[in-house]
Amino acid sequence: MSSATPPQMPAANKNWMHWLDDNFEKPFLILGMLSIILISVFQTSYRYIGVPLGADPSAGVWTEELARFIFIWISYLAVPIAIKNRSNIRVDIVYDRLPPRLQRISWVVVDVFFLILTSVILYMGIKHIGMQIRYPQTTAALQIPYYIPYLILPIAFGLMSLRLLQDLFKQVKETGILDSLVGVGLCAAISLPIILFSGFNVLSVLFGYFALFLVIGVPIAISLGLAALATVVANGSLPIEYVAQVSFTSIDSFPIMAIPFFIAAGVFMGCGGLSRRLLDLADELLGALPGGLALATIATCMFFAAISGSGPATVAAIGSLTIPAMMARGYDKYFSCAVVATAGAIGVMIPPSNPFVVYGVSAQVSVGDLFIAGIVPGLLTGLALMVFSFFYSKKRGWKGEVKERNFKTFARAFWDAKLALMVPVIVLGGIYGGIMTPTEAAAVAAFYGLVVGIFVYRELNMKNLAPAFIEACSTSAIVIVLMAMAKIFGNVMTVEQVPAMIADFILGMTSNKIVILLLINVLLLVVGTFMEALAAIVILVPILLPIVMKVGVDPLHFGIIMVVNLAIGFVTPPVGVNLFVAAGVANVKIEQVSKVVIPFLGVMILVLLAVTFIPQLSLFMI
Repeated sequence: MSSATPPQMPAANKNWMHWLDDNFEKPFLILGMLSIILISVFQTSYRYIGVPLGADPSAGVWTEELARFIFIWISYLAVPIAIKNRSNIRVDIVYDRLPPRLQRISWVVVDVFFLILTSVILYMGIKHIGMQIRYPQTTAALQIPYYIPYLILPIAFGLMSLRLLQDLFKQVKETGILDSLVGVGLCAAISLPIILFSGFNVLSVLFGYFALFLVIGVPIAISLGLAALATVVANGSLPIEYVAQVSFTSIDSFPIMAIPFFIAAGVFMGCGGLSRRLLDLADELLGALPGGLALATIATCMFFAAISGSGPATVAAIGSLTIPAMMARGYDKYFSCAVVATAGAIGVMIPPSNPFVVYGVSAQVSVGDLFIAGIVPGLLTGLALMVFSFFYSKKRGWKGEVKERNFKTFARAFWDAKLALMVPVIVLGGIYGGIMTPTEAAAVAAFYGLVVGIFVYRELNMKNLAPAFIEACSTSAIVIVLMAMAKIFGNVMTVEQVPAMIADFILGMTSNKIVILLLINVLLLVVGTFMEALAAIVILVPILLPIVMKVGVDPLHFGIIMVVNLAIGFVTPPVGVNLFVAAGVANVKIEQVSKVVIPFLGVMILVLLAVTFIPQLSLFMI
């Protein structure tokens, strides 16, 4: 009796399937990001070129709506890539201290809980589309059925569920069946109380589950969504269908689109050679002084901050150039990392700034006013870090580089960097000249970076262009999904009057403005040690803003206080993202960098106190 051998899949088919599995979402992201950049640039140019030439002013009204819908699609389509790469923002304080076996079990728990949320939104999204088909509505500008843009919910959350099942399958193989069942059992034990019992206090469910999910390593955005879902299930204050609907409506916003545009601008300009030219100019200005390269690094980070709007992006772009150069010139490698990490934090203070965009949307404050108010705090922080680095370097004998420096060499460096220096002029000039909104200015900046990188410097090419688009989409998607889940979380808080309860409690203890600001500063500094800045903003603004407004703090000023505070969190362990990026560039242990960064943190806290208690530093230009 012969046994038949099962047919084997041809190698070509296996390779094709493997490529499709790795790259399925990527073409949509590249085309989508390019489309919204071009559409937004067209929208701006149509207003100033087409309309004056006699074109119909209402003919371009479709552009904003189309750009918003594509933006929502690519934001959610990028999440499956983050799931595959395990690159979602999460709190790893407990996970990092677990033995390997428990770490493997914890990943099973994370995947199962993540899958619960995506499955609920997938199911509710399908139901919502069915309702829209039964009761049809059309969009305002494009006049298409509303279920078409809403199709992203079942498509994207279905893809997320598929990616999570793939990850869970791999994790079960690594963890083992028995330990995987332990992980599933833990998920059941955590979930059963709200399913079997009723009468829980809303605050205990909302914040208790949120804290629990954070501790076990569930990504912050998913922790927010799951905690809100648990509260809805336990309390029934909102229909469960609401979770899916808000997943769409919360990010259907033109101002929020500034975030992916600014991120894309920073990525394109970093890959396109603009950051290197900025460093050459800063070195020409400051390189001869003691600690000259450190001073040039800080100055370059300040320049690049006016391009990228992101702290980690600034550290990655500038640190990859300056940390090896400083080490080659004899600087201590830990000092080199600390300089770049702290200077990179200026990236969220000097406009454009993604945290300012998020705060502006959350607090209903003008993003343009936040940008202008952040200039002086950002410059003060940079100057303070320069003064400290100068004396620190002088004490250790780290002299500047000796080379010819004159007007001719400066003019050459300035000319080489001219296109990079134009970006802040385009963005801020466009906004404050009343020519463009922040979102349009961000789109123009991204388009400008793309054109300069491809056609002028020619450092953006077929090899790095697609990865640049994917990086911009993936990075921004993590932020956008965080905002969507935080909106659900925040709406549950609002329905249950949680912010008012917390405000009454704090104001019942003290109504002294100075004491309240000091307490909030301490709270934000502590939160910044374990939570990413954007997550902290979307979670805490609804809670803290009513408190400070009752004691007479301008919401605009509070936005500056909050962002400067959380900027310090970029360089405070254990979740100091800038420290991790800088340590990764230098290939050193983060524990050593954390010790050297302490005096830098002291300098930044002094600036924070000045910004907190001297509002004119931020507001005098408004």
